[in-house]
Amino acid sequence: MPQNEAESLPLVILFVLGVRAFSYLVAKTYAGMVRFTGSQDIVRILITLFFGSVVFVLFNFVNLYFNDKYLIPISVIIIDFFITSFVLVFSRLLVKNMYIEFNNPKRERESVLIYGTGELALITKKTFDRDTKTKYRVVGLVDHHIKVTGNKIDGVKVYHLNNLEDVLISKKITSLIIADRKIPVVRKRHIIEICLAQNIEVKIIPEVSSWINGELNINQLKKIIIEDLLERAEIKMDKEGIRKNILNKTILVTGAAGSIGSEIVRQLTVFLPKKIILFDISETPLYDIELEIKEELKFQNVEIIIGDIKNIFLVEKVFSEFKPDYVYHAAAYKHVPMMENNPSEAVTTNVLGTKTIADASIKYGVKKFVMVSTDKSVNPTNVMGASKRIAEIYIQSLVGEKDTMFITTRFGNVLGSNGSVIPRFKKQIQAGGPITVTHPEVTRFFMTIPEACQLVLEAGNMGEGGEIFIFDMGEPVKIAHLAQKMISLSGLKPGKDIQIKYTGLRPGEKLYEELLANKENTVPTYHSQIMIAKVREYYPDEVKLEINHLIETAKTSEKFAIVKIMKQIVPEFISRNSVYEELDN
Repeated sequence: MPQNEAESLPLVILFVLGVRAFSYLVAKTYAGMVRFTGSQDIVRILITLFFGSVVFVLFNFVNLYFNDKYLIPISVIIIDFFITSFVLVFSRLLVKNMYIEFNNPKRERESVLIYGTGELALITKKTFDRDTKTKYRVVGLVDHHIKVTGNKIDGVKVYHLNNLEDVLISKKITSLIIADRKIPVVRKRHIIEICLAQNIEVKIIPEVSSWINGELNINQLKKIIIEDLLERAEIKMDKEGIRKNILNKTILVTGAAGSIGSEIVRQLTVFLPKKIILFDISETPLYDIELEIKEELKFQNVEIIIGDIKNIFLVEKVFSEFKPDYVYHAAAYKHVPMMENNPSEAVTTNVLGTKTIADASIKYGVKKFVMVSTDKSVNPTNVMGASKRIAEIYIQSLVGEKDTMFITTRFGNVLGSNGSVIPRFKKQIQAGGPITVTHPEVTRFFMTIPEACQLVLEAGNMGEGGEIFIFDMGEPVKIAHLAQKMISLSGLKPGKDIQIKYTGLRPGEKLYEELLANKENTVPTYHSQIMIAKVREYYPDEVKLEINHLIETAKTSEKFAIVKIMKQIVPEFISRNSVYEELDN
């Protein structure tokens, strides 16, 4: 070391230590907990060191001006910056990883895969790394892009989706996390199916908006549910068209406390109507949906009407007071075996109730009346389906009367709705089984509640009166297969942990549902998932006479007399597994 440098070395050391200490104090680089060191901590350290080195350079020029020499050689400042950066960052990361390994020995931890290589996937991985109490260890990422396959991201290897099954086996994976909110439905279903076959748990990350204080927590990861397996591509809605029709309008929703009615209400709030009238006979569910709409969705313009749609005086009062512009009619009895035993109630609610609301819609100038029907109205084999078909026929008979446009929507089972198999299967699994299925071959169409309601709104928007819109329900699903998948999603094995018991078809039930009757065909619309059913025409006067006769007969509660008239109105109504089969002879 040159003599002049050696003489000034003590002063230089004090100066360097003073500048560094002051910069650390200002930036509080010492305040972070080493075991939680992250990218932000490292960036803060580098910025602090950089500005400290800038101070050295500035003092160099000052010293050069007054003493004609550098205080610290520029090369030494550069070397100091890199060595100090390396030591401060490396030491922190070393301590962090030693802490993690000490508290979570690899031999005690289960292997986890994460699908995705984007920002959410990296956040998910860091969440696992940061949680020292977790029993899981991320051993790899999975992606469908060939470009990233084989590379390492944040210390773990990226595997191609095509090799997922082999990786699950070779790495002894116990869980897979889907950390990609934009993953296509088909690919998501493919991943879940592969994991289920290997008895591997699948979870997804929640919406970013639900993260606690903006940070993901392992406990927030959600288990895959059966709805995710039956999910389909997002429905494209004409939101602008719906908004133009709904904005500042008064909307009446019957059956507003039910599964379909309540979801229609939720989706309507987005389009800012003037008022939504919630009409239902169920007190507690109606109260619950009112609180949800006001507190969670922040929509205050709701009116609650508790009452029966068969009550002509109440219906008249509601229509005369609020004068709704649109009516979404979702109120109905839908339980097949119960309606088979109570045909008078099926007729008075599903037929008379619909007639009462429809007649009031004409009288008070409703612009559009949208009825929610069911696939069980097609070639009905039970009283419930026949009652809904008769309601459809009455609605069709009103087309052309005054200015009200009458529209019918028809779709199959909705996942998670009141009375559907999904909640029942969940309870049976929680109870330890068995799961009861009526028949090994019984098959149904399914869609989610939000999906069904989106299509109802879209059909109501495009309808011009008189149409029966049917929805693309996708592929039919065997209920037995559905039960098996629900058992697997619960982490159990069908036939071993939970048994499936076949109980036989219930009265009025059929193996396969249909969306179109034999004499019907369809006409496409601009929406790929909505078609128009072309049905045979009815004579309005004749229809009204028959339906009035049916309603009067329903008041007698004579089951066979009621069903006989229903069969006369709907000739394709052929009872199955029912006491009413003798009427078909």
